[in-house]
Formats: sequence, structure tokens, C-alpha cells
Amino acid sequence: MVVTAATGAAPERFNKRQTGGFVDEMRSVAMKLHSKDQSKEGEKETQGKPWPKWEPTIDGYLKFLVDSKLVYDTLDKILVKADFPEYAEFRNTGLERAGNLEKDLNWFKEQGHVIPEPLSPGLDYSVYVEELSKNDPQAFICHFYNTYFAHTAGGRMIGKKVAAKILNGKELEFYKWDGDLSQLLQNVREKLNRVAENWTRDEKNRCLQETEKSFKFNGEILHLIVA
Repeated sequence: MVVTAATGAAPERFNKRQTGGFVDEMRSVAMKLHSKDQSKEGEKETQGKPWPKWEPTIDGYLKFLVDSKLVYDTLDKILVKADFPEYAEFRNTGLERAGNLEKDLNWFKEQGHVIPEPLSPGLDYSVYVEELSKNDPQAFICHFYNTYFAHTAGGRMIGKKVAAKILNGKELEFYKWDGDLSQLLQNVREKLNRVAENWTRDEKNRCLQETEKSFKFNGEILHLIVA
């Protein structure tokens, strides 16, 4: 089944607070990778079935949540280990998702569902981003940015649609944050800009060039919802 997904779709209300600097470049590149039906800034033609017309299943959604948790666990581990000092800037931002996903998977288990093992989309992405983080901090930070920020925008929209179709509207912990989400995002934007001030133009370009891979990996995980 071919579907198109708003892997980084960003409603306007989550993007009005711009900070200038390199984050605006990151956002611009990401938005161009959207299809025209996902964003007015999108440049790609829509292919396959648009995400609002997906038919999700509980089994597929569990696969998506499990693989997502693996990726977020991996990102947390990378930031704690901090092979490069700038990684430490992005610990405890309030955007962390692994703990919330653990709660959601426990809830599904209590409802009698069997929690699956991670599949290749999550495994492959986790291996890729962990290896990348050891050698290329600029490219890794691209994945950090796109994974966390996409979830606060398009990810939330998709989560709401899926909940309405298969969970009787239940809002999972995956889609909840402590505190003001817009302020949490703004704080991270400012940190990203401060870190990028020390990068050369070539390093910034390398970060931007990684955006398409980030979309590819995250899109493959998202498609598990309808697997």
C-alpha cells in the first residue's frame, strides 16, 4: 500500500515563533520536502493515498509506537553519552518521548494487547543515527531536530486522527508534554542556533543535506501504522 505521510507537517501555529539563525534554514529545507497538499510551502507532488485517508489498525499502531520508542531511546542514549560536547545542550529539553511511550505501551498491554518486537524501520534508523552521531554531529543534529519537531506538529495531527478511528478518541501520553509546548520548542530552537553559530558553512550544509534521509527513515516508521 502506497501512502503519503506528513512526517514533518507543521501547522502554522507551531511555526510562528521564528528565531532567525540556522533553525530557519533547517525548517525551510524540511518544509520543501512536504507535498503540496501537506503544506503551502511544499514542493513535491502528492503520491499515493493522503494520510487522512489511511485505515490504521491497532496492530499497525503498536508497531509504530514500539519502533518510535526504540528511536527515542537511542536519541536519549546518544545525548547522555555525548560523544560531542554540543549534544549535552539537548538533554532534558522537555521534548523527550521515550518515557511517555513506555506508559502508552503499558496501557495497551493492560488492555490485553501483545506488544511486538521492534521491526526493521526502527532498528535500521536507530543503528544509522547512532553510528552517525559518533562521527558527524552536524548530520546527527539534523535528525534530532526533524524527529522531535515533526512529532509536535504533523505527528500530533496524525495521532489525533488515529485515536479517533481506533482508540475512541483516547489521547496517548506520546502526544502530551509537561509545560508550554511552544516555549519548550522555542528554547530548543535557541539552543540549536547557538550551537550552529560555531559551524562552518560546509558543516551547516552537511546538516541540511541530511534532512531527506531523516524524512525517509521517519516516514518508514510512520507507515507501520497501516502495516
